[in-house]
Amino acid sequence: MVGEEMSRELGGSLPVPNVQALASSCSGDIPLRYVRPELESEEVLVDDTLEIPTIDMRKLMVDDDKDDEMGKLHSACKEWGFFQLINHDGVAEVVEKMKADVQEFFKLPLKEKNAYAKQPIGVDGYGQNFVLSEGQKLDWADMFFLQTLPIPERKMRFWPQQPTSFRETLDKYSLELVKVSKCLLKLMAKNLAINPEQFANMFEDGRQGVRMNYYPPCEQASKVVGLTPHSDFGGLTLLVQVNEVQGLQIKKNGKWIPIRPLPGAFIVNIGDVIEILSNGEYKSIEHRAVVDPEKERLSIAAFYSPCDGTIIGPLPELTMENGAKYKSVSREEYIKFVLTRKLDGKSSVNLMKLES
Repeated sequence: MVGEEMSRELGGSLPVPNVQALASSCSGDIPLRYVRPELESEEVLVDDTLEIPTIDMRKLMVDDDKDDEMGKLHSACKEWGFFQLINHDGVAEVVEKMKADVQEFFKLPLKEKNAYAKQPIGVDGYGQNFVLSEGQKLDWADMFFLQTLPIPERKMRFWPQQPTSFRETLDKYSLELVKVSKCLLKLMAKNLAINPEQFANMFEDGRQGVRMNYYPPCEQASKVVGLTPHSDFGGLTLLVQVNEVQGLQIKKNGKWIPIRPLPGAFIVNIGDVIEILSNGEYKSIEHRAVVDPEKERLSIAAFYSPCDGTIIGPLPELTMENGAKYKSVSREEYIKFVLTRKLDGKSSVNLMKLES
């Protein structure tokens, strides 16, 4: 789940074919740029008993259940970097409306969608990001990325006017998810024994981007990847599954584990920024998307990152015992660093580590 930042000078990506159109016309061999030979040797763990943790937001708000649920949240952030968040009251209606509008957008004729195509510079728009060379392997997906916060930096020329409710829905969706994100950040800070308000303030007026993903079916699904393995380089990611087709996988102990989304849940994951701020106490996790041989898959990822001027580095109170494990750089330097790299596992955060 990537693409969470916007930069005026950075974020350029080479144009690539529309995969939805390619899938509908493809009969037989897949273009070589989409074929991933490495998939044959990678193990996917099929174990119905192995699930990412489920965190109940309602219990986190109730004193009688809070301690146990806070412990579960801490363990999820520390051991998994991923969890499913249920009972996040008050957002179900706007989530369902957002899902419906995203489905309608991807049903539009290609010519209409291309009116919002991303440009050579910047990350907003319909298409693909992080394609930096003509020989780079491509994902079997089309994506639509919009920076939603701060509001003054929204690029409205990329915000669709069809469906007619899209702009209003995305605005409401964006603001509701910020509330959920801020609440989670404060709870994480309490678990890390740092000041919740100070930690949340690092994200006050922060940056949020929303990426809508369309993964067409592929008859040779075992040869392609919907989204290249990576960790998210922002702070916190909230993912919503739009339809019932699964495809998200996380890497744990060298093996890929499929995620089975719960109805109405947000799938939340720790980004590289929180790994760095927590001095490695919480870890971002490598993940990818695979595609289905028969059915399309759609999802919506919202990325939340610190505000301008933030120093991306270990918080001093978390370096007392073992010292800093990561470099400290300005947010602007950090964004320049990650936006000029292709997706490649956890390479970005690993390069931020100090030599021990």
